[in-house]
Amino acid sequence: MKKLIFKKIIKDISVFFLISIISVATIVWIIQAVNFLDLISEDGHSLKVYFLYTLFSLPKIISKILPFIFMISLFYVIIKYEINNELIIYWINGITKLNFVNILVKISFVFFLTQIFLTSIVVPYTLDKGRSYFRTSNVDLFASIVKEKKFIDTVENLTIFVENKKDNLLKNILIKERINDNQSQIIIAEKGEIIGDNDSFSKKNIVLNQGKIINTEKNNQTVINFSKFNLDLSKFNTKTITHPKTQEMSSLNLFKCINLIKNFKKDNTDMDVKKNFFIGCNLEIFGPLKEEFLKRFFSPIFIILIGLSSSLIIMNSKDEKSYRLKNFIYFSFGIIFIIISEISLRYSGISMNNMITYLIAPISIFFIIYSYIYFNYQSYRGK
Repeated sequence: MKKLIFKKIIKDISVFFLISIISVATIVWIIQAVNFLDLISEDGHSLKVYFLYTLFSLPKIISKILPFIFMISLFYVIIKYEINNELIIYWINGITKLNFVNILVKISFVFFLTQIFLTSIVVPYTLDKGRSYFRTSNVDLFASIVKEKKFIDTVENLTIFVENKKDNLLKNILIKERINDNQSQIIIAEKGEIIGDNDSFSKKNIVLNQGKIINTEKNNQTVINFSKFNLDLSKFNTKTITHPKTQEMSSLNLFKCINLIKNFKKDNTDMDVKKNFFIGCNLEIFGPLKEEFLKRFFSPIFIILIGLSSSLIIMNSKDEKSYRLKNFIYFSFGIIFIIISEISLRYSGISMNNMITYLIAPISIFFIIYSYIYFNYQSYRGK
């Protein structure tokens, strides 16, 4: 009988959680997708790259909102049980309030493991996968990002100014190309046309007519007049960040990078030296690496604190005058835990003391709250 009763609350919490997180994640994803429209309008990427990149950002959204949605689910179900007098069924069947709290902690532990799976495996993989589309994609919608009477520098090492534009036809064009640190060229033309495959930036060219090229190398300049000049766009790339970020690093590489840096620091006292171990791993990001490690493997422990603070609701009856006030306070505890987990995480990688504090604090808070519940329950039994 007890197993059936516990299965019901687990089912109710899970169903409400799934409906809520799908609904909220979809709304957040749509809002974020709208913000990512700049990838098309300004960076010139294709709709395919835009859609896949935004799609692969969905797991990150889910991992971000999971603690809050879990807290809402617990509060909703427990308060609903109390209002509908369903909690009495538990007490009648010999289930103590401490047993009930322990079940909620176990449920919280399952969500804790789920969050670790998301933050350590799913989110880094999907973020890196989304970024990979930028690495293999050039500016597919080049014609759309060229606008009249505006300097466009979306493309790396290339700045374009066009006085008039109609479809792919251009008039009074100025193009500056940076070849290297000491060499650049400026192209001025009366007319031009963007031609090539509409679906492939690598097959696009700008055919320029009636103009001149000013080559600058160090302090020397040469001017070349032309009647027709073909500028190949395949050598240019977007300025969109394509190198992997710390949050996109796989957990295996994260461990590897932290270990390499720690060993390097043991053997080298000069910390001003710059050292790259592999792509995305260098001495300068040691702090962010430690922060990322804690975010993936330890920050989810606050979910257990949220579950424990939610269980405080059952320590009071709906008939008490202060029932709503106490529920508001317990709900505030959950919000505070979420805020603390985010804020303290930012400072955790600064020093070893900060990291130790970040590790000890949630464990200490857990034992304080659980001790309060335990002794409160014991004093209630003694009456």
